[in-house]
Amino acid sequence: MMMTIRPAGLSDLAALADLLLADAESRCARDPDLWKLHNDPRQKILASVTTALEADNPPFRQQWLVAEADRRIIGVTHSILLPVPPIYAGEFGPPGLIMEDCCIAANAPPETRSKLFDATAADLADAGARILLASSVAGGDWERHYMRQGLEPLTMYFAKSGLSTASAVPDVRQALSEDVPSIVASSATNRQILNDLHPLFWRPHVEADIRFGAWMKRSLTLSDRDLFVSETAGRVRGYAISQPATPLHFPPPHDIATVGVIDDFFHEELVDARTLQADGIQAAALFEAAEAARGRRDNTSVLVVCPAAWTSKIELLRKAGYKNAVTWFIRAPDCA
Repeated sequence: MMMTIRPAGLSDLAALADLLLADAESRCARDPDLWKLHNDPRQKILASVTTALEADNPPFRQQWLVAEADRRIIGVTHSILLPVPPIYAGEFGPPGLIMEDCCIAANAPPETRSKLFDATAADLADAGARILLASSVAGGDWERHYMRQGLEPLTMYFAKSGLSTASAVPDVRQALSEDVPSIVASSATNRQILNDLHPLFWRPHVEADIRFGAWMKRSLTLSDRDLFVSETAGRVRGYAISQPATPLHFPPPHDIATVGVIDDFFHEELVDARTLQADGIQAAALFEAAEAARGRRDNTSVLVVCPAAWTSKIELLRKAGYKNAVTWFIRAPDCA
């Protein structure tokens, strides 16, 4: 069977919607709360892909590639050039990210996945990406393929449904503007650990403290999130930010209105990336406060960002009832 890999066009929309909806339904079956579907998921797919294909000046590059055989679409990949967060150096430029909404038709030839992956990686490299990232649900077909292609786990996204709604947690309180310098200092320790875990990807920007401090001041004014600190004898020992989920981690057909994210979370008991200190008791209390804040906002699930090599944080999350839902994999340049 002759197979062609090419950019998607508007004439492919109906076939793409069929594939992407089946893919979304598969995720929803894994965890109906985390991967809840929109009331009209097919329309969300059509609208999102149409916007991407028609955009003249998009905020970042994205590409949809399709595999076609016998005039039938048998696979699709979605990729972007991921903007580098301002607190990181980004010395190799925006990485290419193969998104979660990639799928292969059930009756596609076995080589379809490999050919689509190779074409997508090459397309991102041609667009300037020197670092390749790829997302897959835990245990999914793409996860196995990425591992076979030499990609390594970089970041894990742990999830839990059925959240705490505790109104008060010992030694944890809402952050105030006067806490920002202490939060920045705590974040600097967090960033150093990240740098130690993967120096190429998480190397801090030289102005990281200034930029992070400005963002913390801004965050304290935003009504959709909560910022907490863990305090002992008047000293801040950690911080956590809980906020709404964003489309970066959820394909268009999923309804993220009741999903929260805890992206930035650090406590001194996590300073050893291999071993949890003091059983993580105070770190767990800080984390519980961040989780409960989403529960009180009527969220049903939370997604937590965790480096794959930070085993002490993984231990803490598992003790709190979280399981890995998504993994981002990385293939870095040989010169790193």
